[in-house]
Amino acid sequence: MTVTTIKTETGVEVSPLPQGAPSPRGNNDPRHQGGKRQGGGQVRRDKRDVHGWVILDKPIGMTSTQAVAVAKRLFQAKRAGHAGTLDPLASGGLPIALGEATKTVPFVMDGRKRYRFTVAWGAERDTDDTEGKVTQTSDARPTAEQIRALLPQFTGNIEQTPPQYSAIKIQGERAYDLARDGEVVPLVPRPVVIHELVLTEQPDNDHAVFEAECGKGTYVRALARDIGRLLGCYGHISSLRRTLVGPFAEADMIPLAELEALCDRAASGEGSLADALLPVETALDDIPALAVTRSDAARLHRGQAVLLRGRDAPHCNGTVYVTVSGRLLALAELSNGELIPKRVFNLSGLTANPVQKESH
Repeated sequence: MTVTTIKTETGVEVSPLPQGAPSPRGNNDPRHQGGKRQGGGQVRRDKRDVHGWVILDKPIGMTSTQAVAVAKRLFQAKRAGHAGTLDPLASGGLPIALGEATKTVPFVMDGRKRYRFTVAWGAERDTDDTEGKVTQTSDARPTAEQIRALLPQFTGNIEQTPPQYSAIKIQGERAYDLARDGEVVPLVPRPVVIHELVLTEQPDNDHAVFEAECGKGTYVRALARDIGRLLGCYGHISSLRRTLVGPFAEADMIPLAELEALCDRAASGEGSLADALLPVETALDDIPALAVTRSDAARLHRGQAVLLRGRDAPHCNGTVYVTVSGRLLALAELSNGELIPKRVFNLSGLTANPVQKESH
């Protein structure tokens, strides 16, 4: 797998204090530590090095960019990004990478994703969810048998046309921007992989609940649209929750309110924001780990290749993540005994607690 440089998403920093107001928490508040007063008395908080993953249980109504901005502010982190956009109307797992974890984002984005979603029958909408305008209607309603008979057509390697309201770029512009301007543009079908698609329940005649596990680039809204069309009843997403992203499952998610509460406890010395972090290398669960000596680690840290020889030399080739004394050092390419560093990590600063690493 090729490791690429990731352009991270950042948000606007907003001070939580009124202008000129002293911090009621004193110097122990991690959101205000090191803050300097600018003109007018407003506190400018110093950014710090924070490294790890926060798996936010994103609430409905918040954009992914807003979620990254909130996490970045709570941690006072210098860098932040996310591994896969989640629609504002969707809830669930949004992996947020802080600091050096941004270098591992591609490995999460390339992983499988799992969704639980409800389709409302009887109307197709231009956004393929509840926010859009109705474009087609039908009085027909499918039975469970009709739905299940159709699902094999949407399992495996399939061609899928993205929604008109999607982030696909067309001649440099986002499809959703063109759609908002009233333009109808032809979107080319593209290959996606659906590993599993099952009907889990039908609470009433107008709704059906599904679970899907799919690969990168799959649009669940398009699944609802296409299933509804083939059934002749039309449909759109009425609720959507992401339950798995790469190595991160629901057990790893932290609700926004809980993250903010943890920040408040940390401010009073009753906890640490490190408790909300998962280690950077959690994103590399599917990649072989390779331990090296301190002398080899020093060379790799300088960007120099290392030749691994002798009885204990590895016999594999490809991407590995390198550790020294149990600590993540680099992502590297191993070829015929030569270890070539591609991304070197500098994990000085706030990182996940050891217990977090052991429990994951």
